Amino acid sequence: MNIDDFYSGNEWKGYEYFGAQVEEDGVQFRVYAPMAQRVTVIGEFNCWHDTELTCHGRGGIYEGKIADAKPGQMYKYRIYHHDGSVKDKADPYGFGMELRPCSASIIRNRKGYTFTDEEWMKQTDKGYNRPMHIYEIHFGSWRAKEGRWYRYEEMAEDLIPYLKKMGYTHVELLPLAEHPMDESWGYQCTGFFAPTARYGTCDGLKEFVNQCHMAGIGVILDFVMVHFAVDDYGLEMFDGSPLYELPFEDVSTSEWGSYNFAHGKGEVASFLKSCADYWLTDYHFDGLRFDAISNIIYWRGRKECGVNEKALQFVQSLNEGIHKRHPHVILFAEDSSSYLKVTAPVVYGGLGFDYKWDLGFMNDTLRFFSYPPEERRNHYSDLLFSMHYFYNELYILEFSHDEVVHGKKTILDKMYGAYEEKFAQCRTLFLYMMTHPGKKLNFMGNEIGQFREWAQYRPQDFEELKPYPMHQMFTRFCRDLNQVYLFHPALYEGEYNRDCYRNVVGDKAGDLVYAYMRSAGGEQLIAIFNFGDVAYRNYLVRISGNHVLREIIHTEQSIYGGGRSGICGEIPVRNGQCVLDLPAYSGCLYQVE
Repeated sequence: MNIDDFYSGNEWKGYEYFGAQVEEDGVQFRVYAPMAQRVTVIGEFNCWHDTELTCHGRGGIYEGKIADAKPGQMYKYRIYHHDGSVKDKADPYGFGMELRPCSASIIRNRKGYTFTDEEWMKQTDKGYNRPMHIYEIHFGSWRAKEGRWYRYEEMAEDLIPYLKKMGYTHVELLPLAEHPMDESWGYQCTGFFAPTARYGTCDGLKEFVNQCHMAGIGVILDFVMVHFAVDDYGLEMFDGSPLYELPFEDVSTSEWGSYNFAHGKGEVASFLKSCADYWLTDYHFDGLRFDAISNIIYWRGRKECGVNEKALQFVQSLNEGIHKRHPHVILFAEDSSSYLKVTAPVVYGGLGFDYKWDLGFMNDTLRFFSYPPEERRNHYSDLLFSMHYFYNELYILEFSHDEVVHGKKTILDKMYGAYEEKFAQCRTLFLYMMTHPGKKLNFMGNEIGQFREWAQYRPQDFEELKPYPMHQMFTRFCRDLNQVYLFHPALYEGEYNRDCYRNVVGDKAGDLVYAYMRSAGGEQLIAIFNFGDVAYRNYLVRISGNHVLREIIHTEQSIYGGGRSGICGEIPVRNGQCVLDLPAYSGCLYQVE
């Protein structure tokens, strides 16, 4: 490791130097604690008695080799402070940790697993002009394995066939770095380099990723770089001083009660850059989803508090460095602000992300579908608004975990009306989402029409919903819709090109009818929706030219739980006009020939 790079925030391989490095003649321990008076290592290899570490370098790096230390053994650093107090700490660069409530680090051999995904790693890319539908999961609550959590490698056996059958291209995992509290979903980390022991070991996670790649599934990791958990065995006041956190009381903690990283410090920047590189290099993840970017852009995540220039410079340097080192990796920003150029390259003054979550689309759309039809007429423009700003960034449309917890209701239950009305509207909602420009993400359970809100301690209701026909038909609809998305290039090629999208009906608030054209990849598609509770027969739609419309998928087909049997035949468009039957709460996608 280059010490100067470490101190200046330009070190990307700190994990090859710090932590517990397994070598032929023992384990080399290194930890950064510049304000400590003395540092020792304690563990199973020395019966938890002090083994002195030597301070070397220009300041604060303690190291020592222990011949008797072995992979699988537990250890901690004992930090002696100048005020006479002592604190036992987990290794900031530790590659394994005990399961909560225990907190020791565990020696792991990083070189113990061999990937076989060379072909995948050569051909994978950022997904421009390709279909991308991400299935977001919480590893511990997708399904249960005989009443317990799946281990990483076991998950591959069941999840991958499901992803392939349902037509997803990627899986996104809520944070897997070690965390002490299940209720945090992984967003309050204590072991930034340690895959959580809840589901197994480092090698098990690598096997999971490898198996996904062998099946043609990309894997994205939710990566937390804004804040860290306050547990006293973690990064908090690590050497008796605010080493990793901001030292100013008014900004040191986040709205979630965690400590904010001091991104402007070189040692912290090197820690986080090394962490990102570690997950991409050692685990072959295809992308990182960065949480709470608005809290990076603005102090305390609020525009009125001002821009955090040092944090922005860090993010630009991080993203630019990842693009250079891992050109294929996809970087996603979860950003609720209106800050410009989030997905513009750093060289043009942007933040350098590849895609940004479209939280505006999510909020406007779900709110619209919660209104009764008579109120929707006053909010018709909400559906049009997303395309007014869509081309400002490279957006991904998401119905994520945040939308199905804490009393917000599930996606299905957000829909207005009674039981069958909710299903009809949710089918229409998903057709609208899948035909709207932008990459896609859906959280587990959305595809089965789950009514129960997500809870991290309970598996999704796959088995409980099997006896209910409406849920079975809804799942079939989601599967068929995903396949339509995968095999129609007009839905993903040129989606960030204004010339590939055209509004066809956008002025019928009274009717609650809406339609648009998608054109790319040598085909033209038109999506037509009736968002109201009034059915229309022989509804006039104007499409320039003479064409034939061929139905691809209709939300009201009986096989999906609707009241319409079969697929309609050819619908002629003559002199720019055609007439269509539009059932209530319905949508249809047509091929324009």
